[in-house]
Amino acid sequence: MKYYVGIDFGGMSAKAGLFDEKGKMLLKDTVKTSREDGYVTTVVKMAQLVRELAARQKVRVEAVGVGSPGVIDGSEGVVVRWSNYDWRDKPLGKDLSEKLGIPVSVANDANAAALGEAKYGAGKNYQDSILITLGTGVGSGIVIGGKIFEGFHGAGGEAGHMVIEVGGIPCGCGRRGCFEQYASASALLRETKRAMFENKDSLMWSLVGDVEKVDGKTAFDAAKAGDAAAQKVIKNYIMYLGEGILNLVGILRPQAILLGGGISNQGEFLLQPLRKYVSERLYVDCERVPLVLLRATLGNDAGIYGAYALVVGR
Repeated sequence: MKYYVGIDFGGMSAKAGLFDEKGKMLLKDTVKTSREDGYVTTVVKMAQLVRELAARQKVRVEAVGVGSPGVIDGSEGVVVRWSNYDWRDKPLGKDLSEKLGIPVSVANDANAAALGEAKYGAGKNYQDSILITLGTGVGSGIVIGGKIFEGFHGAGGEAGHMVIEVGGIPCGCGRRGCFEQYASASALLRETKRAMFENKDSLMWSLVGDVEKVDGKTAFDAAKAGDAAAQKVIKNYIMYLGEGILNLVGILRPQAILLGGGISNQGEFLLQPLRKYVSERLYVDCERVPLVLLRATLGNDAGIYGAYALVVGR
């Protein structure tokens, strides 16, 4: 039996899973990471995490996959740019490989999560899928023919920064009207608070008491209870999310769109009207070219599974 490690690396932690060659996760562990650690210390921490997992299971690890934030050149294993850590042209794959003495593959973290869902999660029955994560921003990963589509030097696939409202809300990327300014959890919170201030009798007030306690569930909970202001918030949210999905489908026409992130926990209450919105506006209808919209199933482990998939070619 051969063994592999998949690492989901982020701003606050690196989560790693030890897998056997059949795709079963045997162990999982985490190490804290921070910008202050610096690049060299971060690589050392990741290497130690791999060694500890191997020692606990008393096995030899054949290869390691890493999903990392930032623009990643997967062919070279290089973090081209990651603003949060101020990393530029860091040869993460090469340096971690030298520390461990085994091959290391690197991909963007959202791409790795998409690959994980495509191979082991909600997309496992489809060759072509797109994962959209609805969190603080809108993350995305594109899998075509069972392989990650990264674009030139890994700089593609950033669906969160396609403009869906020209001259719209300013985005941190420097443009205005980006998809994530309308379809992220942050956007939903902003619009929920706005609706509350415009509708003082809304049920949303009694649900949270203080506007600062608004979360991604507030508008959904009130909408389910029949609150008109909340229902309008959700209707608009689904409209913007649907338009972004339609843009992606129009260009790539995958077999499946997978939704992850906290907002996806609303399940069918979100998915049913979203499917209706999308299906009514498709360039080619679903009867002729099938398309499914599903909730992602691997949760926080998607990136670990995807990092593993990077090195086993599954």
